[in-house]
Amino acid sequence: MSVLTAESRSRAGTIVLARHGEPALSRKVRLSAAQYVDFWARYEIMGLLPGQTPPEALKTFVAECGTLVSSTRLRAIESAQTVAGARAFERYEILIEAPLPPPMLPGWIKLSPRIWGFVARVCWWFFNHHDGQESRAQAEARADRAAAMLIDLAADGQNVVVLAHGFFNHLIGRALKKLGWKLTKSEGYKYWSMRRFERPSRP
Repeated sequence: MSVLTAESRSRAGTIVLARHGEPALSRKVRLSAAQYVDFWARYEIMGLLPGQTPPEALKTFVAECGTLVSSTRLRAIESAQTVAGARAFERYEILIEAPLPPPMLPGWIKLSPRIWGFVARVCWWFFNHHDGQESRAQAEARADRAAAMLIDLAADGQNVVVLAHGFFNHLIGRALKKLGWKLTKSEGYKYWSMRRFERPSRP
């Protein structure tokens, strides 16, 4: 069944923020803070775990959208290629994930990558721990610019699909809401999930 109903076509110009598929790097390990730094560096350059099947709803929405874009990270590019086939699309550095530098806890403390990611994000968000990388304020400003770019892409009535990253998509969503856009569908932030925003009503 088509994702784009007649009603949704009459409200053209939606923006869908989709998260990439599962990367080819196992999270079933326990790491020290220093080891997590290396893990994240490898995560940032790796592509997708082979054999994944994207949701049909995402594939259909991509097939029917006017514009498809991705971040420049390989996992996002391969995700866009998986759902779009041979279709060409632009890749934008502005859409890459916000950094996840962990606090340098003692080496005997070993946590899963999922827990390290949570700890690093809390420290980054609430305590400005960025280890010389992009700060929260800088990432939020980048998200504002990314949201403006996507709104420009949707300005002529085209539906826009973004294949990018969980947390930075969240920041873009916050920026869209500040500009009056409404979240009309959310699948959360799991791999391949979509969050759809619709433009404000025009007088």
